[in-house]
Amino acid sequence: MNGNSYFSRKLHSLLGIIPLGGFIVVHGLTNYQAFERGPEGFSKGVQFINSLPALVLLEIFGIYLPLLFHGIYGLYVAYQSNSNTGRFQYGRNWAFTAQRVTGVITFVFVFWHVYQTRMQVYLGNITHEELGSTMNLIASSPVYFVLYVIGVLAAVFHFSNGLWAFLVSWGITIGPRAQRISSYICMGVFVVVSALFILSLIAFSGDEFKEAASSALAWTNIG
Repeated sequence: MNGNSYFSRKLHSLLGIIPLGGFIVVHGLTNYQAFERGPEGFSKGVQFINSLPALVLLEIFGIYLPLLFHGIYGLYVAYQSNSNTGRFQYGRNWAFTAQRVTGVITFVFVFWHVYQTRMQVYLGNITHEELGSTMNLIASSPVYFVLYVIGVLAAVFHFSNGLWAFLVSWGITIGPRAQRISSYICMGVFVVVSALFILSLIAFSGDEFKEAASSALAWTNIG
């Protein structure tokens, strides 16, 4: 039992960084094209991703199945874990608790976001070219915008703090100095990746994407 638990925790930790951590960074960079290059740049980023060979298999085995295992096992770990913040009120114990809380938020947020976007493509309700317009409708709602910011911050914190824990648990950062330096690096990752997502949300809610959404709606009505 202990051996199985050790293996499951190691796999859970690994999948949180590879491939899910990579997916978060790539997703952030793709969405940032909306801020840097507008609707056309974002559309080209989406087209590039959808031009990858065996994309469906890549999504299933590289994103959805790892996400399911990491999320479900993470919820189990969160349920089993005891918070020490009441006894030991210092940074790492707060980070331990925040990791569990943001894990739950991230699990719900990611599936909600996938349903609003990628799942709608699978169902045939929208096309890949209309994802920018879909994000405009989402980001233009003040309630959705705030919920997305919360979800994004939770997801990026969970990844960044999980990266620090991964480096420790896999014996990559050994000793207080190495762990302190890695904590600064992971904090920088949190700030940069969060900025990518938040700036993209601001862009999605802007006039350029609003005009693109209006044009797409007009063409739909003509058809």
